[in-house]
Amino acid sequence: MPDKASGKAKVAVLISGSGTNMAALLYASRDEDCPYEIVLVASNRPDAGGLALAAAEGVATFALSHKGFSREDHDAAMDAAIRESGAQWVALAGYMRILTEGFVRGWEGRMVNIHPSLLPKYTGLHTHQRAIDAGDSHGGVSVHLVIPELDEGPILGQVPVAIVPGDTAEALAARVLIAEHQLYSRCLAALVVRESSPEWLLERVRERAMALPEADEVESHGMPCFGVIKGKKFAYFTSNHHADGRTALLVKISGADEQAMLIEQDEERYFRPAYFGDGWIGIRLDLGENDWDAIGAWLARSWRAIAPKKLTSLMDAADQF
Repeated sequence: MPDKASGKAKVAVLISGSGTNMAALLYASRDEDCPYEIVLVASNRPDAGGLALAAAEGVATFALSHKGFSREDHDAAMDAAIRESGAQWVALAGYMRILTEGFVRGWEGRMVNIHPSLLPKYTGLHTHQRAIDAGDSHGGVSVHLVIPELDEGPILGQVPVAIVPGDTAEALAARVLIAEHQLYSRCLAALVVRESSPEWLLERVRERAMALPEADEVESHGMPCFGVIKGKKFAYFTSNHHADGRTALLVKISGADEQAMLIEQDEERYFRPAYFGDGWIGIRLDLGENDWDAIGAWLARSWRAIAPKKLTSLMDAADQF
């Protein structure tokens, strides 16, 4: 989500070497239309060439050798430096360390990596030679979200690169690197703005709403809405409805007192939806940093408020186990 002051999302880049992908991200960020900015380049190698480049370009740097540290302690120190920089996202760009699960969980959904193969093929090292040895027609590059399992996070983008007769791993790597430099900035730019994208937000709401018993989706008054099949509605999704500039979820609540309490608690996120009355609350989704577990709980509570007793009784019974 972009920073409110600068209008751009703040990104920390982790490197271990020359930092060519970091440089590609950095120079792409200088375009006025780019939605992110690089606020820190950090490395586990104080002699990494990319640090000098970043410093010359006016970007803050941090270096701490991993030697003499446990993996957990080193990750904790890197994490502290990243958070102190104000970064909201982390991009791995040739960072040659396997990260601890705790570090990865702390940046879940907000850390990306670039890998020189067409995942899920050839996780790990020596990807180009493995593609050549397998007789593949193409190598390539993938950008993916980072999860604890190595190179197995959701893929955000890929570019295939042809393997030519007589190719060597070094020659293929050089061509793939060109594709890497093009792909990474595009994927990162798309990622940092997607949390304000109505299409992406609607899909997150839809996943949770449609998981409730006998839920269905229809359109009402120009808005996607969710209800119990042939019954009442328990949620509406609005995007700039009546030109209000908001993307939000509307759910049922207990009444005017709860509505007033929520708005007083966080008047930026909660609002009284026009034409819906005191029994509903609007929850803005376009502010970023959404707690999707909490959104799911709001949907479930709203569903319970309108669902037939036969359905709520089944759910109540299931909750006891």
